[in-house]
Amino acid sequence: MDEKRILLVEDDPAQAALFSLELKRRGFLVESETRAAAAAARVEKEIFDAVVTDLRLGAGDGLQVLAAARASQPETGVIVITGHGSIDTAVAAMKAGAFDYLTKPVEPEELALALRKSIEHRDLLGEVRRLRAELKEGLGFSRIVSASAAMRRVLALVAKVAATDATVLVTGESGTGKELVARAIHENSPRRDGSFVALNCGALPEGLLESELFGHVKGSFTGADRNKRGLFEEASGGTLFLDEVTETTPGLQVKLLRALQEGEIRRVGDNHPIKVSARVVAASNRDLRKLVAEGKFREDLYYRLKVFPIEIPPLRERIEDVLPLAESFLKKARVRTGSPGSQFSPDAVRALGAYAWPGNVRELEHAVERALIMAAGPQIEAGDLPPEIAAGVSPAPARKPRRKR
Repeated sequence: MDEKRILLVEDDPAQAALFSLELKRRGFLVESETRAAAAAARVEKEIFDAVVTDLRLGAGDGLQVLAAARASQPETGVIVITGHGSIDTAVAAMKAGAFDYLTKPVEPEELALALRKSIEHRDLLGEVRRLRAELKEGLGFSRIVSASAAMRRVLALVAKVAATDATVLVTGESGTGKELVARAIHENSPRRDGSFVALNCGALPEGLLESELFGHVKGSFTGADRNKRGLFEEASGGTLFLDEVTETTPGLQVKLLRALQEGEIRRVGDNHPIKVSARVVAASNRDLRKLVAEGKFREDLYYRLKVFPIEIPPLRERIEDVLPLAESFLKKARVRTGSPGSQFSPDAVRALGAYAWPGNVRELEHAVERALIMAAGPQIEAGDLPPEIAAGVSPAPARKPRRKR
Protein backbone atom coordinates (compact mmCIF):
# COMPACT_ATOMS: atom_id res chain seq x y z
CA MET A 1 0.00 0.00 0.00
CA ASP A 2 1.25 3.49 -0.81
CA GLU A 3 2.18 5.60 2.20
CA LYS A 4 -0.72 7.80 3.27
CA ARG A 5 0.16 11.38 4.10
CA ILE A 6 -1.02 12.40 7.57
CA LEU A 7 -0.92 15.83 9.18
CA LEU A 8 -0.48 15.49 12.95
CA VAL A 9 -1.34 18.62 14.97
CA GLU A 10 -0.05 18.26 18.54
CA ASP A 11 1.62 20.85 20.78
CA ASP A 12 2.99 18.29 23.27
CA PRO A 13 6.46 17.38 21.85
CA ALA A 14 6.61 14.02 23.64
CA GLN A 15 3.12 12.99 22.46
CA ALA A 16 3.84 14.20 18.92
CA ALA A 17 7.10 12.22 18.79
CA LEU A 18 5.38 9.05 20.05
CA PHE A 19 2.49 9.27 17.58
CA SER A 20 4.83 10.08 14.68
CA LEU A 21 7.09 7.13 15.45
CA GLU A 22 4.24 4.63 15.88
CA LEU A 23 2.34 5.79 12.81
CA LYS A 24 5.47 5.66 10.66
CA ARG A 25 6.03 2.08 11.84
CA ARG A 26 2.50 1.31 10.56
CA GLY A 27 3.16 2.68 7.10
CA PHE A 28 1.97 6.27 7.38
CA LEU A 29 3.89 9.32 6.21
CA VAL A 30 3.55 11.79 9.11
CA GLU A 31 4.09 15.54 9.03
CA SER A 32 3.66 17.57 12.22
CA GLU A 33 2.51 21.01 13.29
CA THR A 34 2.24 22.41 16.82
CA ARG A 35 0.06 25.48 16.21
CA ALA A 36 -3.53 25.58 14.97
CA ALA A 37 -2.96 28.57 12.67
CA ALA A 38 0.01 26.92 10.94
CA ALA A 39 -1.89 23.66 10.54
CA ALA A 40 -4.94 25.46 9.14
CA ALA A 41 -2.75 27.27 6.61
CA ARG A 42 -1.24 23.97 5.48
CA VAL A 43 -4.54 22.15 4.94
CA GLU A 44 -5.71 25.09 2.86
CA LYS A 45 -2.74 24.68 0.50
CA GLU A 46 -1.70 21.01 0.70
CA ILE A 47 -3.53 17.71 0.26
CA PHE A 48 -3.46 15.17 3.09
CA ASP A 49 -5.02 11.74 3.28
CA ALA A 50 -6.13 12.44 6.87
CA VAL A 51 -5.62 14.95 9.67
CA VAL A 52 -5.14 14.20 13.38
CA THR A 53 -5.48 17.14 15.74
CA ASP A 54 -5.52 17.60 19.47
CA LEU A 55 -8.53 19.62 20.53
CA ARG A 56 -6.54 21.94 22.82
CA LEU A 57 -3.50 23.59 21.23
CA GLY A 58 -2.54 26.45 23.50
CA ALA A 59 -3.03 29.57 21.38
CA GLY A 60 -5.66 27.90 19.22
CA ASP A 61 -7.74 24.74 19.07
CA GLY A 62 -8.43 21.77 16.86
CA LEU A 63 -11.76 23.17 15.73
CA GLN A 64 -9.85 25.81 13.75
CA VAL A 65 -7.94 23.05 11.96
CA LEU A 66 -11.16 21.10 11.41
CA ALA A 67 -12.90 24.10 9.87
CA ALA A 68 -10.01 24.76 7.49
CA ALA A 69 -9.88 21.11 6.42
CA ARG A 70 -13.63 20.90 5.86
CA ALA A 71 -13.55 24.06 3.76
CA SER A 72 -10.59 23.17 1.55
CA GLN A 73 -10.72 19.36 1.29
CA PRO A 74 -14.09 18.19 2.67
CA GLU A 75 -13.57 14.49 1.93
CA THR A 76 -10.38 14.33 4.01
CA GLY A 77 -11.17 12.85 7.40
CA VAL A 78 -10.23 14.76 10.56
CA ILE A 79 -9.73 12.82 13.80
CA VAL A 80 -9.96 14.89 16.98
CA ILE A 81 -8.13 13.87 20.17
CA THR A 82 -9.66 15.12 23.37
CA GLY A 83 -9.20 14.78 27.12
CA HIS A 84 -11.78 13.24 29.45
CA GLY A 85 -13.15 16.63 30.45
CA SER A 86 -13.84 17.78 26.89
CA ILE A 87 -16.53 15.35 25.73
CA ASP A 88 -19.04 18.13 24.99
CA THR A 89 -16.49 19.88 22.81
CA ALA A 90 -15.70 16.59 21.07
CA VAL A 91 -19.38 16.15 20.27
CA ALA A 92 -19.39 19.66 18.84
CA ALA A 93 -16.41 18.67 16.71
CA MET A 94 -18.32 15.67 15.35
CA LYS A 95 -21.24 17.93 14.49
CA ALA A 96 -18.82 20.24 12.73
CA GLY A 97 -17.69 17.39 10.50
CA ALA A 98 -14.93 15.47 12.32
CA PHE A 99 -14.71 11.85 11.16
CA ASP A 100 -14.03 10.54 14.66
CA TYR A 101 -12.78 11.54 18.08
CA LEU A 102 -10.51 9.63 20.48
CA THR A 103 -10.25 10.21 24.21
CA LYS A 104 -6.86 10.43 25.92
CA PRO A 105 -4.87 8.37 26.61
CA VAL A 106 -4.82 7.20 22.97
CA GLU A 107 -3.13 3.95 22.05
CA PRO A 108 -1.14 4.12 18.78
CA GLU A 109 -2.96 1.12 17.35
CA GLU A 110 -6.30 2.75 18.13
CA LEU A 111 -5.21 5.89 16.29
CA ALA A 112 -3.90 3.88 13.33
CA LEU A 113 -7.21 2.00 13.08
CA ALA A 114 -9.18 5.25 13.11
CA LEU A 115 -6.92 6.64 10.38
CA ARG A 116 -7.39 3.57 8.19
CA LYS A 117 -11.18 3.83 8.54
CA SER A 118 -11.04 7.52 7.74
CA ILE A 119 -8.97 6.96 4.60
CA GLU A 120 -11.18 4.08 3.47
CA HIS A 121 -14.20 6.33 3.91
CA ARG A 122 -12.50 9.10 1.92
CA ASP A 123 -11.63 6.65 -0.86
CA LEU A 124 -15.19 5.35 -0.90
CA LEU A 125 -16.55 8.88 -1.27
CA GLY A 126 -14.17 9.42 -4.18
CA GLU A 127 -15.34 6.23 -5.84
CA VAL A 128 -18.98 7.20 -5.39
CA ARG A 129 -18.25 10.60 -6.91
CA ARG A 130 -16.48 8.99 -9.86
CA LEU A 131 -19.32 6.53 -10.46
CA ARG A 132 -21.89 9.29 -10.22
CA ALA A 133 -19.97 11.31 -12.79
CA GLU A 134 -19.86 8.30 -15.10
CA LEU A 135 -23.53 7.68 -14.50
CA LYS A 136 -24.37 11.30 -15.19
CA GLU A 137 -22.46 11.10 -18.46
CA GLY A 138 -24.27 7.89 -19.31
CA LEU A 139 -27.58 9.44 -18.41
CA GLY A 140 -26.86 12.34 -20.68
CA PHE A 141 -26.87 11.97 -24.42
CA SER A 142 -23.32 10.67 -24.89
CA ARG A 143 -24.65 7.21 -25.77
CA ILE A 144 -26.58 8.63 -28.72
CA VAL A 145 -24.30 9.56 -31.61
CA SER A 146 -25.33 12.92 -33.00
CA ALA A 147 -22.74 13.99 -35.57
CA SER A 148 -25.53 14.88 -38.00
CA ALA A 149 -27.76 17.93 -37.78
CA ALA A 150 -30.79 15.61 -37.95
CA MET A 151 -29.84 13.75 -34.77
CA ARG A 152 -28.89 16.95 -32.99
CA ARG A 153 -32.44 18.13 -33.62
CA VAL A 154 -33.76 14.87 -32.14
CA LEU A 155 -31.63 15.30 -29.03
CA ALA A 156 -32.81 18.88 -28.65
CA LEU A 157 -36.40 17.59 -28.56
CA VAL A 158 -35.43 14.88 -26.07
CA ALA A 159 -33.82 17.47 -23.80
CA LYS A 160 -36.95 19.64 -23.89
CA VAL A 161 -39.47 16.89 -23.17
CA ALA A 162 -37.40 14.97 -20.62
CA ALA A 163 -37.97 17.58 -17.92
CA THR A 164 -41.74 17.30 -18.33
CA ASP A 165 -44.20 14.48 -17.68
CA ALA A 166 -45.67 14.57 -21.19
CA THR A 167 -46.52 11.39 -23.07
CA VAL A 168 -44.09 10.92 -25.96
CA LEU A 169 -44.56 9.13 -29.28
CA VAL A 170 -41.28 8.05 -30.89
CA THR A 171 -41.49 7.00 -34.52
CA GLY A 172 -38.94 5.77 -37.00
CA GLU A 173 -37.93 2.77 -39.02
CA SER A 174 -36.96 -0.46 -37.30
CA GLY A 175 -33.45 -0.33 -35.90
CA THR A 176 -33.15 3.46 -35.65
CA GLY A 177 -32.79 3.45 -31.86
CA LYS A 178 -36.27 4.27 -30.55
CA GLU A 179 -35.73 2.51 -27.23
CA LEU A 180 -32.42 4.32 -26.74
CA VAL A 181 -34.24 7.63 -27.15
CA ALA A 182 -36.94 6.48 -24.74
CA ARG A 183 -34.30 5.59 -22.15
CA ALA A 184 -32.63 8.98 -22.61
CA ILE A 185 -35.97 10.67 -21.92
CA HIS A 186 -36.45 8.61 -18.76
CA GLU A 187 -32.91 8.94 -17.47
CA ASN A 188 -32.90 12.71 -17.86
CA SER A 189 -36.33 13.17 -16.28
CA PRO A 190 -37.43 13.73 -12.68
CA ARG A 191 -38.50 10.06 -12.79
CA ARG A 192 -34.97 8.79 -13.30
CA ASP A 193 -34.92 7.09 -9.89
CA GLY A 194 -38.02 5.10 -10.82
CA SER A 195 -38.13 2.03 -13.04
CA PHE A 196 -37.80 2.05 -16.80
CA VAL A 197 -40.04 -0.80 -17.97
CA ALA A 198 -40.06 -1.80 -21.64
CA LEU A 199 -42.54 -4.01 -23.45
CA ASN A 200 -42.78 -4.99 -27.12
CA CYS A 201 -46.50 -5.00 -27.75
CA GLY A 202 -46.09 -7.13 -30.86
CA ALA A 203 -44.37 -9.97 -29.03
CA LEU A 204 -47.40 -11.26 -27.10
CA PRO A 205 -50.96 -12.34 -27.98
CA GLU A 206 -53.76 -10.07 -26.75
CA GLY A 207 -54.64 -12.08 -23.63
CA LEU A 208 -51.08 -12.26 -22.37
CA LEU A 209 -50.39 -8.66 -23.34
CA GLU A 210 -53.34 -7.42 -21.28
CA SER A 211 -52.15 -9.42 -18.28
CA GLU A 212 -48.60 -8.12 -18.71
CA LEU A 213 -49.75 -4.50 -18.86
CA PHE A 214 -52.50 -4.47 -16.25
CA GLY A 215 -51.83 -7.56 -14.14
CA HIS A 216 -54.40 -10.13 -13.03
CA VAL A 217 -56.02 -11.58 -9.94
CA LYS A 218 -55.90 -15.17 -8.82
CA GLY A 219 -58.39 -17.36 -10.68
CA SER A 220 -59.07 -14.86 -13.46
CA PHE A 221 -58.03 -17.40 -16.10
CA THR A 222 -56.49 -20.85 -16.35
CA GLY A 223 -53.03 -20.78 -14.81
CA ALA A 224 -53.63 -17.59 -12.81
CA ASP A 225 -52.68 -19.18 -9.48
CA ARG A 226 -51.78 -15.90 -7.78
CA ASN A 227 -52.30 -12.16 -8.02
CA LYS A 228 -49.86 -10.50 -10.41
CA ARG A 229 -48.89 -6.84 -10.76
CA GLY A 230 -48.88 -5.45 -14.28
CA LEU A 231 -46.21 -3.34 -15.92
CA PHE A 232 -48.22 -0.15 -15.37
CA GLU A 233 -47.87 -0.81 -11.66
CA GLU A 234 -44.21 -1.84 -11.97
CA ALA A 235 -43.48 1.43 -13.79
CA SER A 236 -45.47 3.63 -11.40
CA GLY A 237 -43.20 6.52 -10.48
CA GLY A 238 -41.06 5.74 -13.52
CA THR A 239 -41.50 5.26 -17.27
CA LEU A 240 -43.34 2.61 -19.28
CA PHE A 241 -41.99 2.16 -22.80
CA LEU A 242 -44.53 0.60 -25.16
CA ASP A 243 -42.68 -0.46 -28.29
CA GLU A 244 -44.70 -1.23 -31.43
CA VAL A 245 -47.84 0.11 -29.78
CA THR A 246 -49.68 -0.20 -33.12
CA GLU A 247 -49.70 -3.99 -32.68
CA THR A 248 -52.36 -3.74 -29.95
CA THR A 249 -55.95 -4.78 -30.63
CA PRO A 250 -58.89 -2.32 -30.55
CA GLY A 251 -60.07 -3.76 -27.22
CA LEU A 252 -56.69 -3.27 -25.60
CA GLN A 253 -56.41 0.22 -27.08
CA VAL A 254 -59.55 1.22 -25.15
CA LYS A 255 -57.93 0.10 -21.91
CA LEU A 256 -54.67 1.87 -22.76
CA LEU A 257 -56.61 5.07 -23.40
CA ARG A 258 -58.34 4.81 -20.03
CA ALA A 259 -55.01 4.23 -18.26
CA LEU A 260 -53.55 7.33 -19.90
CA GLN A 261 -56.57 9.54 -19.34
CA GLU A 262 -57.58 8.47 -15.84
CA GLY A 263 -54.24 7.36 -14.41
CA GLU A 264 -55.76 4.09 -13.26
CA ILE A 265 -55.93 0.49 -14.39
CA ARG A 266 -57.91 -2.64 -13.57
CA ARG A 267 -56.25 -5.98 -13.26
CA VAL A 268 -57.69 -8.79 -15.38
CA GLY A 269 -60.56 -10.36 -13.43
CA ASP A 270 -60.87 -7.44 -11.00
CA ASN A 271 -63.28 -4.49 -11.02
CA HIS A 272 -61.37 -2.40 -8.49
CA PRO A 273 -59.40 0.48 -10.07
CA ILE A 274 -55.75 0.91 -9.10
CA LYS A 275 -54.14 4.33 -9.34
CA VAL A 276 -50.85 4.37 -11.26
CA SER A 277 -48.40 7.12 -12.11
CA ALA A 278 -46.36 5.81 -15.02
CA ARG A 279 -45.14 8.12 -17.73
CA VAL A 280 -45.71 6.48 -21.11
CA VAL A 281 -43.32 6.66 -24.02
CA ALA A 282 -44.75 4.79 -27.01
CA ALA A 283 -43.00 3.84 -30.22
CA SER A 284 -43.82 2.47 -33.65
CA ASN A 285 -42.17 1.90 -37.00
CA ARG A 286 -45.50 2.25 -38.79
CA ASP A 287 -47.41 5.29 -40.06
CA LEU A 288 -49.98 5.87 -37.31
CA ARG A 289 -51.89 8.48 -39.29
CA LYS A 290 -52.42 5.97 -42.08
CA LEU A 291 -53.52 3.31 -39.60
CA VAL A 292 -56.00 5.75 -38.06
CA ALA A 293 -57.39 6.59 -41.51
CA GLU A 294 -57.75 2.88 -42.22
CA GLY A 295 -59.60 2.32 -38.96
CA LYS A 296 -56.83 0.07 -37.59
CA PHE A 297 -55.82 2.34 -34.70
CA ARG A 298 -58.05 4.43 -32.46
CA GLU A 299 -57.90 8.11 -33.32
CA ASP A 300 -58.42 9.22 -29.69
CA LEU A 301 -55.54 7.02 -28.50
CA TYR A 302 -53.36 8.30 -31.33
CA TYR A 303 -53.82 11.91 -30.22
CA ARG A 304 -53.40 10.92 -26.56
CA LEU A 305 -50.03 9.31 -27.38
CA LYS A 306 -48.97 12.07 -29.75
CA VAL A 307 -48.68 14.77 -27.10
CA PHE A 308 -45.02 15.18 -27.99
CA PRO A 309 -43.93 13.38 -31.19
CA ILE A 310 -40.29 12.63 -31.98
CA GLU A 311 -39.34 11.13 -35.33
CA ILE A 312 -35.93 9.48 -35.66
CA PRO A 313 -34.60 9.75 -39.22
CA PRO A 314 -33.24 6.58 -40.90
CA LEU A 315 -29.50 6.14 -41.04
CA ARG A 316 -29.39 6.73 -44.81
CA GLU A 317 -30.62 10.29 -44.16
CA ARG A 318 -27.88 11.02 -41.62
CA ILE A 319 -24.85 9.51 -43.24
CA GLU A 320 -22.59 11.70 -41.08
CA ASP A 321 -23.46 9.43 -38.16
CA VAL A 322 -22.34 6.20 -39.84
CA LEU A 323 -18.60 6.35 -39.16
CA PRO A 324 -18.89 7.67 -35.55
CA LEU A 325 -21.45 4.94 -34.84
CA ALA A 326 -19.26 2.31 -36.45
CA GLU A 327 -16.26 3.37 -34.39
CA SER A 328 -18.36 3.31 -31.22
CA PHE A 329 -19.62 -0.18 -32.01
CA LEU A 330 -16.08 -1.29 -32.87
CA LYS A 331 -14.82 -0.16 -29.48
CA LYS A 332 -17.56 -2.08 -27.66
CA ALA A 333 -17.19 -5.17 -29.83
CA ARG A 334 -13.42 -5.31 -29.18
CA VAL A 335 -14.11 -5.52 -25.47
CA ARG A 336 -16.85 -8.11 -25.93
CA THR A 337 -15.05 -10.40 -28.40
CA GLY A 338 -11.42 -9.85 -27.49
CA SER A 339 -10.59 -9.34 -31.18
CA PRO A 340 -7.60 -7.15 -32.06
CA GLY A 341 -9.08 -5.05 -34.90
CA SER A 342 -8.73 -1.40 -34.03
CA GLN A 343 -9.53 0.72 -37.08
CA PHE A 344 -11.26 0.78 -40.45
CA SER A 345 -9.25 0.97 -43.65
CA PRO A 346 -10.05 3.76 -46.13
CA ASP A 347 -11.87 1.22 -48.31
CA ALA A 348 -13.96 0.05 -45.37
CA VAL A 349 -14.84 3.65 -44.52
CA ARG A 350 -15.97 4.24 -48.11
CA ALA A 351 -18.04 1.05 -48.04
CA LEU A 352 -19.73 2.04 -44.81
CA GLY A 353 -20.59 5.47 -46.20
CA ALA A 354 -21.87 4.20 -49.54
CA TYR A 355 -24.31 1.63 -48.18
CA ALA A 356 -28.01 2.52 -47.71
CA TRP A 357 -28.41 0.72 -44.34
CA PRO A 358 -32.00 -0.57 -44.67
CA GLY A 359 -31.62 -2.13 -41.21
CA ASN A 360 -30.39 1.18 -39.81
CA VAL A 361 -28.26 1.37 -36.66
CA ARG A 362 -28.98 -2.22 -35.64
CA GLU A 363 -27.67 -3.50 -38.98
CA LEU A 364 -24.57 -1.34 -38.66
CA GLU A 365 -23.78 -2.72 -35.21
CA HIS A 366 -24.05 -6.31 -36.40
CA ALA A 367 -21.97 -5.57 -39.50
CA VAL A 368 -19.18 -4.06 -37.40
CA GLU A 369 -19.06 -7.04 -35.03
CA ARG A 370 -18.93 -9.46 -37.97
CA ALA A 371 -16.15 -7.45 -39.63
CA LEU A 372 -14.14 -7.45 -36.42
CA ILE A 373 -14.37 -11.23 -36.21
CA MET A 374 -13.45 -11.60 -39.89
CA ALA A 375 -10.49 -9.21 -39.79
CA ALA A 376 -7.12 -10.92 -40.20
CA GLY A 377 -5.15 -8.12 -38.61
CA PRO A 378 -5.47 -4.88 -36.69
CA GLN A 379 -7.13 -3.13 -39.65
CA ILE A 380 -10.66 -3.90 -40.85
CA GLU A 381 -10.83 -4.06 -44.64
CA ALA A 382 -13.87 -3.61 -46.86
CA GLY A 383 -13.82 -7.34 -47.57
CA ASP A 384 -14.34 -8.06 -43.87
CA LEU A 385 -17.74 -6.36 -44.01
CA PRO A 386 -20.85 -8.33 -45.07
CA PRO A 387 -20.85 -8.92 -48.86
CA GLU A 388 -23.82 -6.64 -49.54
CA ILE A 389 -21.97 -3.76 -47.89
CA ALA A 390 -18.59 -4.42 -49.47
CA ALA A 391 -20.07 -5.03 -52.94
CA GLY A 392 -18.86 -2.67 -55.64
CA VAL A 393 -16.16 -1.04 -53.54
CA SER A 394 -12.90 -0.80 -55.46
CA PRO A 395 -9.56 -0.61 -53.71
CA ALA A 396 -8.08 2.85 -53.57
CA PRO A 397 -5.67 3.44 -56.46
CA ALA A 398 -2.06 2.95 -55.50
CA ARG A 399 -0.08 6.12 -55.19
CA LYS A 400 2.44 6.65 -57.93
CA PRO A 401 5.97 7.02 -56.63
CA ARG A 402 7.37 10.49 -56.97
CA ARG A 403 9.95 10.99 -59.64
CA LYS A 404 13.35 11.84 -58.41
CA ARG A 405 14.52 15.19 -59.65
